[in-house]
Amino acid sequence: MKKILSTAEQGQGAQLIDRFGRQLNYLRVSVTDKCDLRCSYCMPKGFNGFEEPENWLSFAEIERVVAAFGRMGVGRVRLTGGEPLLRRNLPQLVQSLASHREIRDISLSTNATQLHKHADALYQAGVSRINVSLDSLDKACMENITGRDSFASIMAGLQAGKRAGFRPIKLNMVVMGGVNEHEVKRMAEFCFNEGFILRLIEAMPMGSTGQNSQYRDIGPIRDELVKHFDLVPVAEELGGGPARYWSGRDGQGTIGFISPISQHFCATCNRVRLAVDGTLYMCLGQDEKFELRPLLRAGISDQDLEHAIRQAIELKPERHEFTTQKHKIIRFMSQTGG
Repeated sequence: MKKILSTAEQGQGAQLIDRFGRQLNYLRVSVTDKCDLRCSYCMPKGFNGFEEPENWLSFAEIERVVAAFGRMGVGRVRLTGGEPLLRRNLPQLVQSLASHREIRDISLSTNATQLHKHADALYQAGVSRINVSLDSLDKACMENITGRDSFASIMAGLQAGKRAGFRPIKLNMVVMGGVNEHEVKRMAEFCFNEGFILRLIEAMPMGSTGQNSQYRDIGPIRDELVKHFDLVPVAEELGGGPARYWSGRDGQGTIGFISPISQHFCATCNRVRLAVDGTLYMCLGQDEKFELRPLLRAGISDQDLEHAIRQAIELKPERHEFTTQKHKIIRFMSQTGG
């Protein structure tokens, strides 16, 4: 049997492969932990414990880290938050990242409240596709989930994204029992009509907000939608994420299902997360992390930065423990980087 080399045994420039044989090719980069919404499963209402701006990685520091990952085979980068569009001059960062030939795919996760202002600039800078959080098509329900009247600005952002040319646009809907599960079919029809891809996501127990969310197993919902819309599995990969996609038999209308709790996908996990303060998180559902900011500000060389990243990857656990230790992770989703 061929031996799987861990990152510690790989040479400089080699691909990133963790202790469990998983190749890492996807980096999620948080550019801010601040957000203009307070989604009930993500951040508590009234929360103000944000990272101090002087502790944020600068664009130059982010670019150094992304470039290092790129040299080691990571070609996909997703910009996240918090709400990434609250970070000033974000298209400037995108343009810098896009200049690295190893980075072949730059995407963005957003709540879209600010997207109507920035869609064209982001697309021109190099963002090719976006994911938008939208948990309801009911204005009152959205206000209840997000903590503010956000529906009109999100709808304007979605249309701006279409005009700018983002393809695909995926709508992320966290399905919560007794809150919005009754809207799933309506949301699917909306996405089919607008040319969006719908992704249904199980709430994860991160922090007090996630642990108190109304978790809903999406397996039965998937079965109902497959029957109602006559969906078939999609073999083609639609991005670098864990969603399992189904589509209409005519190829029209696609729904992805992300089930980190009921059917975890840890065996194929291909990512790590870089928080705005330079912390690398190895897993949403574990505590393993590695601090890069002190090394960057101490003047670490590119070669040593790659070595540090390889050390970090050695910490990546085999799987999360959301089902066995629900209250283990006390940090909020917004602090981790989505």
